[in-house]
Amino acid sequence: MAESEGSGPAPHPGAADDPVLREREQKDRTYRQGPDSPIPEEERAGFRGLTYFPVDPALRFEVKLNRYERPERIRLGTNTGEMRDALRYGYFDFTLGGAPFRLHVYRTQDSRSGGRPYLFIPFRDATSGQESYGGGRYIDLAENTTGRYRLDFNRAYNPLCAYGGEFSCPVPPEENRLAAAIRAGEKAYPASNRR
Repeated sequence: MAESEGSGPAPHPGAADDPVLREREQKDRTYRQGPDSPIPEEERAGFRGLTYFPVDPALRFEVKLNRYERPERIRLGTNTGEMRDALRYGYFDFTLGGAPFRLHVYRTQDSRSGGRPYLFIPFRDATSGQESYGGGRYIDLAENTTGRYRLDFNRAYNPLCAYGGEFSCPVPPEENRLAAAIRAGEKAYPASNRR
């Protein structure tokens, strides 16, 4: 599949077939025109869309949430020095390139989910600060009763502070730093998006 470079209003190739590509197209529209867009106002007229790694089915994992018997209340630090309450809820184990990896899962209450608890997976990887945003990326999952989830790195997204402005964003804890390069999801917000 060809890499999507965020080319403005034209739909991404295959957008009709892939829900991830449709989500990207919708996000570009919202960021270009939405009243709550995190893109600085002076850059919106020239905003051509976000850039992404190509969708990679090999970076979708069917995982089990290994919940902690007694989730620990913790505080996640942010880029602005604030602290956010969360539960250290459990972890996902997965294998990539023959190597085992673990990502810790946090449970938060946030306006992003309408105040409902959801599973929050902030992480950094070997692309952070190079191809992807240096402050890390996030994956959100709606909690379910089965304990089985699809951990899809193609849906990894940048925190709002990646685009500038005065946003306060949780910083991925050290335990969620992956040695592997996860070339999926949103790339860094580059100057090439500004005309």
